[in-house]
Amino acid sequence: MDWRDYMIDTARAVSFLSRITVPANVFDGHDGSLSRGVRAFPLAGMLIALPAAATLFLMLVLGASPLLAAFAALAVQAVVTGALHEDGLSDAADGLGGGRDRDHALEIMKDSRIGSYGAVTLLLALGLRAAAIAELATHLGALGAALSLPAVAALSRALMVWHWSALPPARTSGLAFAVGTPLKSSLNLALISGLAIAAVLLVPTASLFAYFLAVVIAGLAASAFTAKVRRALSGHTGDTIGATQQVAEIAALAALAMAT
Repeated sequence: MDWRDYMIDTARAVSFLSRITVPANVFDGHDGSLSRGVRAFPLAGMLIALPAAATLFLMLVLGASPLLAAFAALAVQAVVTGALHEDGLSDAADGLGGGRDRDHALEIMKDSRIGSYGAVTLLLALGLRAAAIAELATHLGALGAALSLPAVAALSRALMVWHWSALPPARTSGLAFAVGTPLKSSLNLALISGLAIAAVLLVPTASLFAYFLAVVIAGLAASAFTAKVRRALSGHTGDTIGATQQVAEIAALAALAMAT
């Protein structure tokens, strides 16, 4: 593997997955495809989560309550990412929950307005993540809880790539169609790197059992969601790709909270 190309892919992935500005020259000669670039999504996810992890750590060290620190970290994360995946989660919830059939569900998901399914799902997603992070802060301390955020960010981005690869595009237009389908080699590298990053960050501060439980539960949650999307839409969209990241993140954080 060419490490220079991999780091360029990482910079492009950071730009794609967040509002972080990267040097313009990393896009020189780039055709807009992410078929290869998805291999860097787990590393990019880890980097994107560092500001939230730093916020959580500093607030806990300075004496903030675990729940307050957790919500502050999630707020920072939403600012850094532009709530990109949360938007996908709410749109997917509206479409899958309110769609009469496939075409109606896809039509709902294109609507920028948020419905009742999306609103309730966002509230539950935020609350579950905050509660899990607060529980981790209570049992693992400031450093352990902070390291959990980039670990879960990497793992959930790997599973997002898996969802992307497991289904064909549901539409013949839109961002998910335009940027291409992950290459098999890129999917494999994304899964391996996501597992490796999560292991390096979680095992020393949590436990090997907690790591394995987080991986298994996140994988099962992503698989169940992908099966639901396959039945309802017969393919992925940009919204379902983003929603998979959120589903996997919530599942992983909850599993870690229960295992520590």
